[in-house]
Amino acid sequence: MNIYYNPVDKACKSLIGAFARGKNITLAIYSEGGEENFSAESCILVLHRDGCAEEEFPMRRNGNRFAITLCFHEIGLYFYHFRMGPLRIGRGNLRRGEIGAEGEWQITVFEENYHTPDWFKGGVMYQIFPDRFAKSGECAPLKENKIMRRWGEQPCFRPNEYGQVLNNDFFGGNLNGIREKLGYLKRLGVTVIYLNPIFEAFSNHRYDTGDYFKIDNLLGTVGDFEALVEEAGEKGIKIILDGVFNHTGADSRYFNLYGRYPTVGAYQSTDSPYADWFCFHPFPDQYDCWWGIKTLPAVNEHSENYREFILGENGVLKTWLRRGIGGWRLDVADELPDFFLKELRASVKEEAPDALILGEVWEDASNKIAYDVRREYFQGAELDSVMNYPLKNAIIGFLTTGNCEQLRNTIFMLLDHYPPESLHCLMNILGTHDTARILTVLGGKQCATKEEMAATRLSFEERLRAQELLKMAAVLQFTLPGVPCIYYGDENGMEGYADPFCRACYDWDNPDPELNQFYEKLGALRSGDLAEAFRMGDYEEIFADYSCIVYARKFGTRNAYIYVNRSDREYLVRCKGVYREYFSGEQYREKFYLKPNSFGILSKL
Repeated sequence: MNIYYNPVDKACKSLIGAFARGKNITLAIYSEGGEENFSAESCILVLHRDGCAEEEFPMRRNGNRFAITLCFHEIGLYFYHFRMGPLRIGRGNLRRGEIGAEGEWQITVFEENYHTPDWFKGGVMYQIFPDRFAKSGECAPLKENKIMRRWGEQPCFRPNEYGQVLNNDFFGGNLNGIREKLGYLKRLGVTVIYLNPIFEAFSNHRYDTGDYFKIDNLLGTVGDFEALVEEAGEKGIKIILDGVFNHTGADSRYFNLYGRYPTVGAYQSTDSPYADWFCFHPFPDQYDCWWGIKTLPAVNEHSENYREFILGENGVLKTWLRRGIGGWRLDVADELPDFFLKELRASVKEEAPDALILGEVWEDASNKIAYDVRREYFQGAELDSVMNYPLKNAIIGFLTTGNCEQLRNTIFMLLDHYPPESLHCLMNILGTHDTARILTVLGGKQCATKEEMAATRLSFEERLRAQELLKMAAVLQFTLPGVPCIYYGDENGMEGYADPFCRACYDWDNPDPELNQFYEKLGALRSGDLAEAFRMGDYEEIFADYSCIVYARKFGTRNAYIYVNRSDREYLVRCKGVYREYFSGEQYREKFYLKPNSFGILSKL
């Protein structure tokens, strides 16, 4: 007996992806051999809510189809498989039904009023590490133990005599430098700038927050920030900030390990107004910290004082929203408890209903388990969306191995598990400040030590090959569901291994016009005639084999057809009508060829 079940096919699951509670959904499973070859007399849906016992629901047969319609009245995760007589039908490869497969499918049910910002969908993000993107004017005087370097030098990576990498070298990138490059970003099609932390801190990465209400003096002033927000807004660009709410810096007015702030910090006294922000055992030298890093004391989110400070009427979130930002990216969201995220969403949406809340989550965010707790990010009361690390890894896997199976599985997982509202707000990345540069990854040179990373560059030939793969990666990044995010300099072919080499200065003196124009072309795609297809369009896989994938993004009559052929084979595609390829402008009638190691975006004329 051959059966067919595919949860991203509306013939099998009437609602694709997650759906709101109170909606009816029909599940249907088929015999591919037709009614005359369908020997099963009955089929049962075996369903259980997360953490609960299984329930069985008989399905109704009609010809070669068994179907059942259900209504889910409680939000949460549900898991299911089918049983035909003694046969278990579970989730197999590509999420298809397979006899004997042990995998289960997932249903995500969210609150009926769940909505994410429309302005973000269909846009283009650009991530900036503020110290390394662009500088303007003279830098402010350096504080104690900070080093100013010449623009373009290699970031410090060797530990000091105590085995510590202090991240205390700076290059002078600042807010006014970003403001002067807004025209450049506009030409790339950027609609959202995501800034790594900009608040006062000791380190160059500024994830060790010193004062949540002060712009770091090396970056500029509040006036400089407001000017950036205003001028960006005039160009149709919003700014989102990095919210680091799981930990502060040890060198902060809240902890004040070194006594550099005039306030009494939690480290200095149990009578400090910040004392219950942190957990000591015993006071003062042993305390909870992020991943054991003593410069990053972990915050106790149960502290009412801390929550009021971050979430309250005059708290951090609302203060910066009132200065015009478009939202927040939440650092290590999986280390912020659900109750805190729910209060955070309520605070943000109360102040600015259309503000964006993006979480840093590296796995499937719909069913993530963190610290033995199933998370509730996409059930309507927490995040709008997340950083799309699963897609990043799948794209890299496809382009480096030539096998697109992981990519296909990942796309189907995202379509099946995520609410459409979250799916179309995914932050589609190829690299970030936490990962090696995408060009370096695609170049394929492996390094075992930081010393090797510091000395290794791609050869001219390796770089050319990596750039062609980067174009394929960017086509996938810009055309699959979600919002592409360019990590500053990727559009200029920046290289670099893991931190700190992925955080080098943008080389404005040596542009790569050809690669830069390619990214401009991709940016224009998302605001042109096909914009609606990429903003909220359906995804449809048209063809795929080992090394080639062809898919469509469809919205009404606005349909785009994308292919990436990573193989040495040529494919003939037959079609009805006339099509134009976006990059070359060439027109094709009735047929066209997918050349070896090529890519393209087509639309019907």
